[in-house]
Amino acid sequence: MELKNRIAQALDVAKKTPTQVAADTGLSDSAISQLLSGKTKNLRANSAVKFEAATGVRASWLITGEGPMLASTQNVMAAPVGAKRIPLISYVQAGCWTGIVDNYQPGDADEWLLTDLELSGSAFALQIKGDSMLPEFKEGDRVIIDPNVGPLPGDFVVAKNGDDEATFKKYRPRGVNEQGTVVFELVPLNEDFPSMRSDSQPISIVGTMVEHRKYRKK
Repeated sequence: MELKNRIAQALDVAKKTPTQVAADTGLSDSAISQLLSGKTKNLRANSAVKFEAATGVRASWLITGEGPMLASTQNVMAAPVGAKRIPLISYVQAGCWTGIVDNYQPGDADEWLLTDLELSGSAFALQIKGDSMLPEFKEGDRVIIDPNVGPLPGDFVVAKNGDDEATFKKYRPRGVNEQGTVVFELVPLNEDFPSMRSDSQPISIVGTMVEHRKYRKK
């Protein structure tokens, strides 16, 4: 089997496009195109290792076509961590995020999360506190929020009240008022906590959750 066919098979196994593999390996789109067209006849070892990390196909098989193709016989495969950094901020910062995000600098966060999601420059992460969102969200879990993503019914959102205090709840629209504004309810998953409605107190949506990270308790 020619190298170009092995490369194509690796992309097929990973269910990735050439552009995605280029981004995951750090190779250029043209380099991937030349490999797939057969113009490049040999694959360098360091590039093969990057392909293995991105596709789960063994570097040695990509180079020689010999031996087992998959890097693992298990039902998991390597995935890129991603290079986009998201600041982990406090609930206080989340409440006034739209006012500080334009001036936010890398040193302003004590910790950053890496993600491979395509997010806006306003995205941030929060660490869950309290028990209001049990059992799905436990204290210490982290969520990534994108202010540029509008919520749909059932989404989880960060919202703020009139005092710029932030909260994390489930979003539930309740119709439209006489002014044409959507009335919504913020619902805790834990029934021991009360819901909040936008027509009974000032609430505005800060952003919508796009990723939930759970952590094993030590």
